[in-house]
This record gives sequence, C-alpha cells and structure tokens, in this order.
Amino acid sequence: MEITEKFRNMSKDKRMMTVVTVLGIAGLVLIMISSLVPEKKKTDELEYTAADEIFIAEGYRSETEKRLEDFLGSIDGAGDVKVYLTVGSDERYVYATEGRRSKSENKTEEERKYVMIGGGSDKSALVETVETPAITGAVIACSGFDSPSVQEQIYRAVSAALGIPTGKIYVTKLKQ
Repeated sequence: MEITEKFRNMSKDKRMMTVVTVLGIAGLVLIMISSLVPEKKKTDELEYTAADEIFIAEGYRSETEKRLEDFLGSIDGAGDVKVYLTVGSDERYVYATEGRRSKSENKTEEERKYVMIGGGSDKSALVETVETPAITGAVIACSGFDSPSVQEQIYRAVSAALGIPTGKIYVTKLKQ
C-alpha cells in the first residue's frame, strides 16, 4: 500500500511527472541510437581473406605431398621419392539449404533458401560441409624409375590415393 500511495503522490506533482517523462524519452532515444551503431567484432573471431585461403590450400598441398612421399617410398624398388602436386581450387564451403516444392496442374515450383544461424547483425549461413582443395595433377620423381614395374606401381598408387587419372600423373627419374 505504501508504494501505491507514493506513486499517487508523485503523479499529482507536475514537476516529478515531467522529470519521469523526460527520463523515459531519453532512455528510448539511447536504445534507438545503440541499434544504429555498428557492433565491434570480437577479437577471437577469424576473418578469412584471399591470402588466408591460399595459405590453407598451400598447407593442404604440402601435407598431402609429404604423406604421399612417405607412402611411395615404401613401395619396393622405388627408392628415394619426391612429390609435387598441383591444386586446382581453394577450400569450398557448401551451405545448408531448406526448401519447399509446390505442384499445380502443369508446373512444379521449387523454392530454396539458405539456413541462417545467429541473430541480429550476427546472422550467417550454416556451413554444411567444407570441401578440401581439388588436386589436379602430380609429378613424381623417384630413383627406381628405371624399372617398368615400379613405374606402373607408382602410377596406380598415386591415381588411387589422389583420385586422379593416370594421364594427370608424370613419373620421372630422380636426380642423384
């Protein structure tokens, strides 16, 4: 009861009502201004640039080269092995979509939209998968190049490991 009586007394005082109204309007104006000011990005969020994507693709290529060198070196008769790979494209992001399909008499309409996550200005598309860079070719130099059976094993192993046709693989003798 005490609070309601104080509120009734305040509402009778014009000066107090003016102060409360001005403070309320000032609060609303501050809220509107804060929605117009862009948010600062968090320092722990990563921003990828074209240089970063090249660095990622380069790291993927060099790691794959090392693993392939180790593997090919274990082929009987291959000897020392050096591998050089060509990468055709950078990492590719595949975004999740949702859609609906409607059928009428003679036509079918399909609508697709990206699935968005986050709220406000932090909305972003949901990444469904990240495809690794595509390897488009390989050059292999090995000290066991003189043996046709070793050459054939290397062609088949590289083709199977990288999923590329043998026409995109070149095998040569390693300089001693």
